[in-house]
Amino acid sequence: MYPMKTLFFLTVTYSLYMMMTSCGRIDPSGAPSSSDSGTAVLRFITLNPGHFHAALVQKTMYPGVDSTVHVYAPGGQELEQHLAIIGSYNTRAENPTHWTSQVYTGSDYLERMLREKAGNVVVISGNNRMKADYILASIQGGFNVLADKPMAIDSQGFGKLRKAFEMAEQKNLLLYDIMTERFEITTMLQRELSLIPEIFGTQVKGTPDEPAVTKESVHHFYKYVSGKVLTRPAWFMDVLQQGEGIVDVTTHLVDLIQWECFSGQIIDYTRDIQVESARHWATAMTLREFSAITGYDEFPSFLRKDLVNDTTLQVFCNGEIRYRLRGVHARVSVAWAYSAPAGGGDTHYSILRGTMANLIIRQGKEQQYKPALFIEPVRSGSSYERILRKRFALLQSKYPGIELRESDRGWEVIIPREYREDHEAHFSRVTANFIEYLRKGNMPAWEVPNMIAKYYTTTTALELASGL
Repeated sequence: MYPMKTLFFLTVTYSLYMMMTSCGRIDPSGAPSSSDSGTAVLRFITLNPGHFHAALVQKTMYPGVDSTVHVYAPGGQELEQHLAIIGSYNTRAENPTHWTSQVYTGSDYLERMLREKAGNVVVISGNNRMKADYILASIQGGFNVLADKPMAIDSQGFGKLRKAFEMAEQKNLLLYDIMTERFEITTMLQRELSLIPEIFGTQVKGTPDEPAVTKESVHHFYKYVSGKVLTRPAWFMDVLQQGEGIVDVTTHLVDLIQWECFSGQIIDYTRDIQVESARHWATAMTLREFSAITGYDEFPSFLRKDLVNDTTLQVFCNGEIRYRLRGVHARVSVAWAYSAPAGGGDTHYSILRGTMANLIIRQGKEQQYKPALFIEPVRSGSSYERILRKRFALLQSKYPGIELRESDRGWEVIIPREYREDHEAHFSRVTANFIEYLRKGNMPAWEVPNMIAKYYTTTTALELASGL
């Protein structure tokens, strides 16, 4: 059962859905609609959008992409929420989009999508239990795929993912996951600085107790998206459907370590990665807290396995992985709290240790919960500062407006506001990047093997943490 505020939201959303259907903007039968399909090269299909990330792909329009998107999904709250978000983008005052949704809601939605071939790019973001199967079926059906992370949440899914990549290569198709954090400006600059030997030196190897690279991420169940409290599906708290935290958010962190420390290099998961230890732990959630983010007034039956005393839900959304990547000791950690402190939000901490300096991203209370990048030299001195400022000037030519400001242990990189984008904007960046790959007909040689390496790391860590 849903509380009254959720029933009101669903009623409004369903009314909007029915109104748009009657106006011809949404056709449940999947029949073609008038659009710019005559000139568009790419046509999006959205498959069972159970997560709000699917809608974020459509927060902007893209040149050469058909404005009509075919949606194949079971009917219900998740679909209605997806359509409501798309509708809000179409009707916003500033830079409104003009997407048209063609919706099919039969129980055979996957088979119908594969048969109709109404587009050539399938966007997948939803229940992760079926994601690897959706990806494999889409590739087998001849579609390119843009998938939200994680593309695999266990070793079985990893096997299907490997098969999907092999088949994509045979069919000249592209399969790509949405790595938004590569477009966060402090991470971009951290990577740029690590490629300047006079500033960073070389990557140290580190030790198990003091890794050369550490990335930590803190997230919150209760959060705002597009200005509204996010309603999460009940299965989001089920690790058998969403996946544990150790295979979910850590995907971003493992990706960034590969992307920053071995820029443009191919990683072979069979020889370059050694997962040394992994652990996981739960976040407790009361029924009242669960109801506030899902709209349910009781725990669904599939969550009873995770209840303590029938009253408190234990969600294994937290995890840590310690591993070596080409001999470099790395640690990633993800933790979920229910809600953020006042004025706070999701946070990120990252350190790359170099022989000349450490590059550190902090996002705590002192930084007003906004990511800030610091350069902290291993050995301070006037000679290092002269070299730093000289080499930093070259980076300023690429990113005009960035500056250095002295801090307690070195320097903070001051980043102009125009470079600061919120997490939602990064989805458009990733999508535009993928569109460019599609137009070229290929991706950089390192992308596919490094995606495989990433999911090998996370799924292997899950087995280790679970004692399998």
